Amino acid sequence: MDLYGQKSPSWTQKSWIVSAELALLAASYLVLFGSLLRGVRAFDDSPSLSRNATLFAFNLVVFARFLLTLFVFVERRIPWQEAFSIPVAFAMYLGGFPLLARPSSVPFGAVEVVGIVLFVVGSFVNTYAEHQRRRFKRRRENEGKLYTGGLFSLSMHPNYFGDLLWVCGYACVTRNAFAWAVPAVLFCFFYFYNVPKLDQHLQQHYGAAFVAYRRRTSRLIPFLL
Repeated sequence: MDLYGQKSPSWTQKSWIVSAELALLAASYLVLFGSLLRGVRAFDDSPSLSRNATLFAFNLVVFARFLLTLFVFVERRIPWQEAFSIPVAFAMYLGGFPLLARPSSVPFGAVEVVGIVLFVVGSFVNTYAEHQRRRFKRRRENEGKLYTGGLFSLSMHPNYFGDLLWVCGYACVTRNAFAWAVPAVLFCFFYFYNVPKLDQHLQQHYGAAFVAYRRRTSRLIPFLL
């Protein structure tokens, strides 16, 4: 976890990541609106234009938020291993959900509205949590201090909780049972791998302050888990 203490612009890695994300965005458009899958039997049914437009709007928002995260919130070094893994992970969102939604002809209704609400709330929680922490960290008087205010008073990792919400929003709009495998896998990755490793780093860096914070705060899902 020494990676979190190494600051670097990582321009080459970031350029590669953005290029890969743009390619995924273009592919998702062709899947949802183009002729990329025309002639494949499983995709011959007329798709729901409302569903596909909503999913592509989701993709645009995810890409815009990702640019904000990459060029504003992330100040640490990005190793090449991570630079290659990020587009693979985002392929599940930008490409996977459109592929799963493309054959669906289920009418656009209440489930999709719930999905839009989850997506909006999750996107806000993730981005606003990062903004709150960055604003705190950039004040000189807070140097070396652990941030426990704002959304971080409700969850130790509200940014990850926000990720889970907007991915569940995707799954709702997709209307394909297999789509729920994505938020399930994401939850397991966060709870059993990413969060423990990050917590280990935070405890080493902040010591007793982090131990006290962990005792009074939910780990991932506010008030529950």
